[in-house]
Parts: sequence; structure tokens; C-alpha cells
Amino acid sequence: MNALEKTAVVACMRNERLFIVEWVAYHRAIGFDKIVICSNDCTDGSDALLDALETAGVITHLYHNVPQGDTPQDSGMRTAFAHLEQTNIQWVAHIDADEFINICLGGGYVADLLTQAGDGDVIALPWWAYGDNAHVGWPGDVLTKFTQAEATPSEKTAKFKSIFRFRNFTHANDNMPTGPKVKNPKVRSANGNPLNDEGLYGAKRAKYRPLDTALFPEAACVNHYAVPSRDVFLMKNDRGDGQGKASDKYHIGSRWHKIANQNAQPNHSIQRHLGATQIEMARLRAYPEIAIAEAHCKAWFNERSQMLLTADQIEKWSKPHARKQRQ
Repeated sequence: MNALEKTAVVACMRNERLFIVEWVAYHRAIGFDKIVICSNDCTDGSDALLDALETAGVITHLYHNVPQGDTPQDSGMRTAFAHLEQTNIQWVAHIDADEFINICLGGGYVADLLTQAGDGDVIALPWWAYGDNAHVGWPGDVLTKFTQAEATPSEKTAKFKSIFRFRNFTHANDNMPTGPKVKNPKVRSANGNPLNDEGLYGAKRAKYRPLDTALFPEAACVNHYAVPSRDVFLMKNDRGDGQGKASDKYHIGSRWHKIANQNAQPNHSIQRHLGATQIEMARLRAYPEIAIAEAHCKAWFNERSQMLLTADQIEKWSKPHARKQRQ
């Protein structure tokens, strides 16, 4: 890795109030040079929290309006690409607010990942699914409260995120970059093994292949906290899907809920950076503007969830077999 090759983590967010400060602090702790968050149509006050973080100099907050017929993720990434073109950033990781990049190589920093696999244009990062730890209500943070996960990512259900040389691509979906500007872009697993580039063209894909080579979470992965607690999961119905789709995805007992809510065994590997993350969280919350904005977001969530998550509504947002299990 060339020391001049700067890195950025990019996320598209709407109403992600509870994750933001910890997510920002953690990705700063593992060595990203820049954090870019694209927000759209926030109603929970998280846009004000993002503004306060930008004023503190720790993120870039980009507002964007989703054009009719477009999706929040695609619109947000176009906005991010346009901004990053004016910077010295070379590598971009595109993830969501409920995803934390977990690097097990070396000291667990972005630089360690790029040293291992950064001779290519794209590095594949498989999901590692973490479950709700039986939390019905939001317990306060992610890294210390959600430690139960699947034993190992499954070839059947795992999808991928990516870190990539963004200047070599025209766009990126939520899983990988698309529209290569270079001939035969080089794709690598997290431990540096070559993968094919078929997913970078044409129809959207979520897996790199050959899958048994791509799936190397012991080197680096994305911890996916898609079901952090029952109330937060169900409130995603109120927020809406990042791809603009209407479905039963965020219903208890849905196919997605069963795939994502994995509590097979403890996994504390990401906590190697817990101390640095907590120090940075405390530093950020010492800014009055950040503390006030985050408190407003939490109050909004408490009020909104108490109003929406009635027994009747929870039943409507639960599949029939899940309702029977609760009885």
C-alpha cells in the first residue's frame, strides 16, 4: 500500500440515530482517513447530529434528494462519488450504518488490509451475521451488547461488501463497485487471493466468486448487526428500505429476519478496538452540539417507537409462525 493512498468509508443513512456516534468513532479508530455520510429525508434529527459531527471536523455530511425513480443508495453513492472526485481519496468502503468493518489482519487497521490485498482494484468483505442477543429494547450501544453471531459465515446466505479504488469505477451499488473504467479490474479476497470480476458488470450481484475463495472472514469481514434489538428492527418498517422496496423484510420471522438474526456463539473479535472506540465516543460527546443532537435523536426514537410499536402493530409486523412462538 502506498502511504499516499488515502481511504474513506461511505454510508447512505436515513434515520440511523442510534448507531451514528459509535459507527463514526469505530471507523475512525481503525484508521479511515475520511468518513462521508449521505443523508436523505431524515425525520428523527439525525441530520442535525451529522451536521454537528461535521462541524467537529470528523465527518463530511452530504445531503441529497432522491430523484423520482431512483433509490436512496444509488442516489447517495452518486453524490459521494462526485464529492470524492475533488479529494485525494483513492480507496472507498461502502457500507451501511448497521455494518462495522472487522479487520483481523495485523493490528486490525485499514492499512493492514490494504497491505495484504491492496495490489488489486477491489477487496471482497463478506458479511458475518450478528443477532439480537435477545434484546427486545435498544440496550445502548453495539460493540459491547451484541456479541452473539453465526459460527461462521454461510456460503448460502453470506453477501459481500467491498473496499475499492473508486476512481477506477463509474458507480457502486450496496455490495460492490460497477462500471469499471479499467480493463480487467483485479478483485481480491481479504487475504489477497484472486477472484473473478463478473459481478462488476451488468446485473446487480451480491457475491464474489469463486465463493469458497472469496469467503475469507478470518482475514477481514463486515460485522452485520441487522437485527440489533426487536424495537430497532421493527422500526425499519417506519424508515423504509434503502433500495426503495416495499416488502415484509423487516417483519419478525421473515426470511430476512431468520437469515440475519444469528446467535449461535459469542464472537468478541471486533472488541480489540473497543477501548479506542469508547475514548473517541467520549471525546465526540463532549461537544455540546453533538450531545444535544444525539439526545434529541434518542428521545425521538423512544417517543416514536412507543407510539408505533403497539401489541397490534407488532403482531402485524410478525409472520404467523413468529406470533405462535411468542404465545
